[in-house]
Amino acid sequence: MFFRLPVALLTATLTAQAALLPPIGGLIDQVRLGGEPHTTNSWSYTDCGLPTDGVQIESIKLSPDPPQIGKDLTITARGVVTERIEEGAYADVIVKLGLVKLLHKRFDLCEEARKNNVTVQCPVEPGEYEVVHTVQLPRETPRAKFTVNVNAFTSDEEDLACLVLKADFIGRPWLSL
Repeated sequence: MFFRLPVALLTATLTAQAALLPPIGGLIDQVRLGGEPHTTNSWSYTDCGLPTDGVQIESIKLSPDPPQIGKDLTITARGVVTERIEEGAYADVIVKLGLVKLLHKRFDLCEEARKNNVTVQCPVEPGEYEVVHTVQLPRETPRAKFTVNVNAFTSDEEDLACLVLKADFIGRPWLSL
């Protein structure tokens, strides 16, 4: 069994916002988390979680890579759940455009998984999981730099996962020549 719900829950939380706030869906690219920033073209990320967190994210991959505004984006996420995830788990999400805060919202992870038809639902037992989720990146996604901070917690207020995602949607026409 591969990592499904915890990353699915985090993915659902982020991708659910694609309709409300276009940049979020494009913020996740191919990711290999490990505490150090990684970059590929127009994005970077940092796993700000601890080795003791309830979810250890192993990888997040996108197709197409890099994401294309106005097209479907398929996210494949893998990782390990080290403790049971139950109703009441949540994520605090902050989205910034430069220094301007666009969104600061708490999401119920189990509810987001249900609303987005994620294949794994609460409760989630410990184990390895994989989830694949597809969203459409809106054509209206602004050409700008975004930062998304995600801090997820269990229903008992214990750390579950932490990610900082950065995306640069500023067009560079000379790169496509």
